[in-house]
Parts: sequence; C-alpha cells; structure tokens
Amino acid sequence: MEREIDMKEVSDGRLYGLRDMVKADCGGCQGCSDCCESMGSTIILDPYDVWRLTTGLQISFDELLQDKLELNVQEGIILPNMKTEGESERCGFLDEKGRCSVHALRPGLCRIFPLGRYYENRSFQYFLQVHECKKEPKLKVRVQKWIDTPDVKKNEKFIIDWHYFLKDLTASLRAADSGEYQKTVSLYILKSFYQKPWDLDRDFYEQFHERLEEAKSILKV
Repeated sequence: MEREIDMKEVSDGRLYGLRDMVKADCGGCQGCSDCCESMGSTIILDPYDVWRLTTGLQISFDELLQDKLELNVQEGIILPNMKTEGESERCGFLDEKGRCSVHALRPGLCRIFPLGRYYENRSFQYFLQVHECKKEPKLKVRVQKWIDTPDVKKNEKFIIDWHYFLKDLTASLRAADSGEYQKTVSLYILKSFYQKPWDLDRDFYEQFHERLEEAKSILKV
C-alpha cells in the first residue's frame, strides 16, 4: 500500500528505471541482517509474492499463516504480511546465521531493497532509500539486475495493476462507509487472490489478470 513520504528526506532525489544504474548493491550483505529485523507489519505481500512462496516451498497459503505470515488491515483491506518474532521483530525466515532461508523466493519489497517504489500517474519508478541500509560500501548495479525478477515487464504491469486496483478499491470502500461491506470485500480479496490455489501449468500473470477482471466486475471498481 502507499505511504506518505517526503522524497527529499528519504531519497537521493532521483527516480530510476530498469536500465538505470543505482548505488544499491550491498555486496551480498556479508552477515548483516538489519533490514530483516524491526520490520513490524511493513512487508506486505502481493499475490505474486504468495504465489512464489507457496509454489517454491510446496506449501499452502493457510499453512504459511500458521507461523510465517499474518493478516492485518491495511487501509481498510485485509492483506498478509511477513510475521516477525521476538523483541527484535526478526523475520521468521531468517536462519540461525541471520541469512534469508527463502532468498530465491523472497517477496518483492525485500527483493528491491534498499530501493522503494514511487507511484505516480498510474505507473511507478524506483527510488533509492538513502537512510534504510547501513551496509557500506555500496556498489552501482543496474536496477533490473538488482531486483532479480523473471519476466520483469510483466511483473511491473502486475505491480501497477494490483497497486491501483487496491487504491481504487480503498476509495470505494471509504465512500460506502459500511463496516460489514468492508469485511465482505476483504474476505473476497483474501480468498480470490491469496487462498485460492493457482494452476501451476499456467502463467501466473495470465491467471491473475483473469481474477482481477472478475473482481473489478463484481466489486464495480
């Protein structure tokens, strides 16, 4: 979901595209796991994040909710986020050495860090969060290489469509001003995009857009 931020305070003042070089490479982190602690409920998962985890780990979404994920209300909509453990709010996927045990399957927000996404005009660009990663020195790397995502153009379209669908849905829920309707819609989103299994023999993005069009039709978004 969208955060209100002052770009002058959090970034280097630039916006980046896939082909741009950005000073974000932390050299494999080398034992640092600061960004995987004190997370709270900020690592919100989109349907592709959950698809990647469930297919990669061969586990259901409901099984992940038992100890690795949790549900929270984000701007009126129930969405899953990474669950943390202990006083340090440590990600449950960190191993005993402080390394990510699902690195190849990590969610999009983890994948792009220390980059963030700046949404504008029904699209987005990347920006460098200059205060978030303490690991130095950082090397320049091409954005597309850094985010390490197959079918990156399809992925960016998915991110845009999902983000603005939620944004439009949030606005319509606010206008409806009905707690019961909001709950019904949230449960529908949870079931349609997270709990309902995906066909492993079909392209994820094709299936997602089928579900998205159905949801838009039903919810009048």
